[in-house]
Amino acid sequence: MKQFWVNLSLVPILTALTVSSTASFALAGGFALTEESVISTGNAFAGSAAIANDASTIFFNPAGLTRLTGNSAIGATYAIIPTVRFKNQGSTVVTGAPLSGGDGGDAGVDSIVPNLYAAWSLSDSVKAGIGINVPFGLATKYNSDWVGRYQAVESKITTININPTVAAKLNDNFSVGVGLNVQYAEATLSNAIDFGLIGRSVGLRTQPQQADGLVKITGSDWSVGYNLGVMYEPSKTTRVGLSYRSPITQNLRGNADFTVPQSAKALTARGQFTDTGASAVLKLPDTLSLAVYQELNPRLSVVADVTWTNWSRFEELRVKFDNPAQPERVQPENWNDTYRLGVGVNYAVNDALTLRTGVTYDPSPVSEEFTTARLPGGDRTLLGFGASYRPSKTLSLDVGYTHIFFDDSPINQSSTTEGTLKGKFESSADILGVQLNWQF
Repeated sequence: MKQFWVNLSLVPILTALTVSSTASFALAGGFALTEESVISTGNAFAGSAAIANDASTIFFNPAGLTRLTGNSAIGATYAIIPTVRFKNQGSTVVTGAPLSGGDGGDAGVDSIVPNLYAAWSLSDSVKAGIGINVPFGLATKYNSDWVGRYQAVESKITTININPTVAAKLNDNFSVGVGLNVQYAEATLSNAIDFGLIGRSVGLRTQPQQADGLVKITGSDWSVGYNLGVMYEPSKTTRVGLSYRSPITQNLRGNADFTVPQSAKALTARGQFTDTGASAVLKLPDTLSLAVYQELNPRLSVVADVTWTNWSRFEELRVKFDNPAQPERVQPENWNDTYRLGVGVNYAVNDALTLRTGVTYDPSPVSEEFTTARLPGGDRTLLGFGASYRPSKTLSLDVGYTHIFFDDSPINQSSTTEGTLKGKFESSADILGVQLNWQF
């Protein structure tokens, strides 16, 4: 009897979720999220490790806290509106017959993602803060009868990261910062199973695509990492930020729930396709960012950065089932490290109003041969616009908008039980962020 391997090629989706909502289709390389500052959203997230205008620097570069005076708090929210559409180009079942079903509709999931930050001045040179944010996320959901249902139906990841931080100014030029990251991860994924095909292969009177079932995987974990930062200010108009976020390993633990149609119930006689516990080790990447802020005159400044992400940690996904009759699944991933490049411009119209824009190129870590329906690849170009308005010395309102252009992502993924999903994904996303900054 052919063994059915549950398709978990995305347990980057066993990476996480629960904040107040589901994070949308991955908006940075891989399944990382950069929506951690509305000011940075307006710059298309360029130069974030050197901006340090508010307490969101806790995430991007903790050393930037030393530039803040007094105490402050930020509340921010982002509306993320993605579009993910598949175009079928000859997908087939293993018999060579066409896979039935439509193109899946728009698999992008609209969502609201919040973050919170607070910073305190302990002295002129020592600052403390805490951030709560969502550093990784993913959500795609196709129609349940689409052509790629055997590879993915729903994929959902959320993380919630709690980031206490302290920073110190060593002299007029140098500051350092360090933070602890306590991260909760929760995920759900599902895909259909062609029990008709599996049943026919062992002599049952079932036909391919005529006896679909379902598997749903859930999992969660708590884990810990850290982030470090250095800020160098050779003059009042120039600063350079270097920031590092450590890797985090999530030992995900959850359940695999199977739905088997009556016509294929005999397949469970040997104990397979029955509800069971499941586990996987997910290696989240570390990042290193070098950023520059430069004032050209009292009203005009530019920001730029290069950010390296160690996606090559994600070499494979190995899922183990508590049920000894269900063999473990090993899915090669072989992701590549990426270098993100961005540049932005800020213009102070007057003391109360600042306008900004930016553009960033963010390559995908997923090569075409390893593209999955759960996480389509595609290099990204981000174009951002934003504004900050300060009605008083203690309050400021920031708005930011970024549009993400995705390159088309071809897929040609084959399996002895899932058939061959062949086509391409066309994607885009809009992000709108609003935040209120209160100084006290």
